[in-house]
Amino acid sequence: METLMNEYWWTGSVGSGKGIRWRLWGGLCAPKTVGGMGFRRLHEMNLALLGKQAWRLITNPTSLVTKVYKARYYPHTDFFEAKDGSNPSYICRDLLAGQSTMRDGCRRAIGNGYDTSIGNTPWLPDDDDPYIHTDVPGELANAPVSSLLNIEVF
Repeated sequence: METLMNEYWWTGSVGSGKGIRWRLWGGLCAPKTVGGMGFRRLHEMNLALLGKQAWRLITNPTSLVTKVYKARYYPHTDFFEAKDGSNPSYICRDLLAGQSTMRDGCRRAIGNGYDTSIGNTPWLPDDDDPYIHTDVPGELANAPVSSLLNIEVF
């Protein structure tokens, strides 16, 4: 795609093969302050915009779009655990493609601990691996983190 854009930028048409490509695409994408043209890198820009949409699905669970996507594509789980179904839309497929990047970059704030399960949610304050890897019994894995907290006030 970037090669096609480079060809179009310098020749005025795609596929003609005529014209001289005066700069590499990397040079065109360099910031203007260092002598480039300031063009965006399409793949990275697309991933950033998809990540922004995924973030909206995660942080706005009551929005209509989130409810529709959850009901259609991951009704029994959350966004981080969603899998490609039998017939996902292009948008859903692209959102799920950036899922691992979102999972690596997101951390959960515990708050009161009622909405976070002990064994199934990445909630530990460890940047490398926020999951619990010890054997957790089934009933405890689904229990909220609030059950571990001492809420008595002295």
